[in-house]
Amino acid sequence: MKFVVSSSDLLSHLQAISRVISSKNTLPILDNFLFKLENNQLEITASDLESTFITRLELENASESGSIAIPAKILLDTLKEFADQPLTFDISLDSMSVVIISSNGQFNIIGQNGIDFPQIPTVKEEKKTSLRISYDVLLNGINKTLFATADDELRPVMNGIFVELTGNSLTFVASDAHKLVRYRRNDVKPGTEASFILPKKPASLLKNILPKESNDILVEFDDKNAMFTLTNFTLVSRLVEGNYPSYNSVIPTDNPNSLSIDRLELYNSLRRVSVFANQASNLVKLSLAGNELTVSAQDLDFSISAYERLTCQYEGDDIEIGFKSLFLIEILSNLSSGDVIFKLSDPSRAGIMVPAENETEGEDVLMLLMPMMINV
Repeated sequence: MKFVVSSSDLLSHLQAISRVISSKNTLPILDNFLFKLENNQLEITASDLESTFITRLELENASESGSIAIPAKILLDTLKEFADQPLTFDISLDSMSVVIISSNGQFNIIGQNGIDFPQIPTVKEEKKTSLRISYDVLLNGINKTLFATADDELRPVMNGIFVELTGNSLTFVASDAHKLVRYRRNDVKPGTEASFILPKKPASLLKNILPKESNDILVEFDDKNAMFTLTNFTLVSRLVEGNYPSYNSVIPTDNPNSLSIDRLELYNSLRRVSVFANQASNLVKLSLAGNELTVSAQDLDFSISAYERLTCQYEGDDIEIGFKSLFLIEILSNLSSGDVIFKLSDPSRAGIMVPAENETEGEDVLMLLMPMMINV
């Protein structure tokens, strides 16, 4: 088995899929890339059993077919040191020796039999739901929700992004019980009702690879696995099993108090004032009266406090509400509009934050944050 490939081309593909390889693999073979050559197409696979990432390269100069597992770390470390040049891989499937020939020398590695590499999971045809969506819809859905996923060993369903298809919309939801994000696209019409929970790791892998994409993405899933087919990559992920909580029931509907404020101004103010918040609670207080918002924090243990007054547009009763500053800053940094609108009911109920204007037509972004008790 022999082929010639550009060193930089191979490195960029390997770096993209190498993120799936776990540092604590249960099977030693998973520390390898699986190289599979057929005709003039080289297919390279990396896996941690939960997620499998496959990339494809078209080669001009290749002979024989076959598969071999090549150690990932030594191959990546070697390729990083090459200037862009053609490399010849001469592989003996009998002795599992891999000889990499460059313009100035050669490098010898011993691989393993490709047959020992775990089988790639598949999406069952009879249970499959398919959807073709624009890469930027999927990217925005992941970008807007990934930060709000939980790390909860007792409730694994909260550790992923809930993707919900209905006849007229596509919705991405994430929550860690303190904050909740719902990103809905009304310009995507799946025409079917289905849902799945995408784990955090494959979501992060997609977040890294999607900006390089320019074509639509084919999403296929059943009750166990989801498959994302891109131009040169395929990601197969085991889904989180279980039922996602009813997220709509926690979104307050009656919110008579409405605050509109410059998002960056509030973000920067919170960054300054939160320095003076109690280290344990991280509590900041928002006090609204007239068209003025007062952001304040204090730490009685160290006798420090701070407040800033900001002008805003406010309609409703005077209100004081407390939030964990870390979460509020995180939410504001993940909204992209110039102004942000807060919808509030009372200090004990969740506050809703929405952008004053959506980036894209058909986009509906809602972020929710549970309040903290203010010790009067």
